Amino acid sequence: MIDQEKIRQGVKLLLEGIGEDMNREGLLETPDRIARMYEEIYGGMEEDAGVYLKKCFHVVGSEMVIEKDITFYSTCEHHLLPFYGKVHIAYIPDGKVTGLSKLARTVEVFAKRLQLQEQLTGQIADALMKYLQPKGVMVLVEAEHMCMTMRGIKKPGTQTVTAARRGSFETNPELEERFFRMIGRQ
Repeated sequence: MIDQEKIRQGVKLLLEGIGEDMNREGLLETPDRIARMYEEIYGGMEEDAGVYLKKCFHVVGSEMVIEKDITFYSTCEHHLLPFYGKVHIAYIPDGKVTGLSKLARTVEVFAKRLQLQEQLTGQIADALMKYLQPKGVMVLVEAEHMCMTMRGIKKPGTQTVTAARRGSFETNPELEERFFRMIGRQ
């Protein structure tokens, strides 16, 4: 659970630590604004993807389902700076599918936590495997990390790409190739 009072206190200490005057007009309400914002951007800390993925529909057949270009925003747990980009998801149903919005909601659950991109990618794939029980899942995440663009090495536009394969995507390279073709990456 997010403790808004601790966040307000922490923001005040941070601002004082960088030499700011907490009585300056522009900063008077900043600790409260940030506490409210943190409830929104870290709302996935207590969410369970299963809430969304449990809603399924029975289907005949097992053709690949792809949802691509799901925009996400997350926060790097190493620097507390944003990273953002696109998630592409494919799965091979085994008798059931979920609503398309549920895939995007699953991305949001895990993106709204302090994260590592590699971990985010695997969490999405694992949740889909657990709740949809498909024949296979593939998740590709492409993101730009502000810790790479605004500090340190300062290389704007650099993309980090991670992939997670589960089930039939691990054993059948043709499925992976088809996935990449369908999302326009090959």
